[in-house]
Amino acid sequence: MKYSKTIVAALASLALAGCISLPAGPAGPQGATGDTGATGYTGATGNTGNTGATGYTGATGSTGSTGATGYTGATGSTGATGYTGDTGSTGATGKTGAKGGGTVVVVPAR
Repeated sequence: MKYSKTIVAALASLALAGCISLPAGPAGPQGATGDTGATGYTGATGNTGNTGATGYTGATGSTGSTGATGYTGATGSTGATGYTGDTGSTGATGKTGAKGGGTVVVVPAR
């Protein structure tokens, strides 16, 4: 039991020590940069293959003949035109009635 109290007290003091911060010291010197390795060689480019030949085009077949054109039948005759009847007489025109007489009244403007 006596060790457990000692461990608890030590942990408490460590926890409190973490809360206290001191100012940081000056920065250390910069380390040296390592050497770069040598670059490997690039292989040669391969040759391009040849282009294949184009096949031949087949021949076009001949065009067939056009059939003969049939004859056109005869045109039928047109029937005779009938006569026009006589025109009837026009009736007599009626007389116009007499004009009525009247008096003209002039009203002066105000």
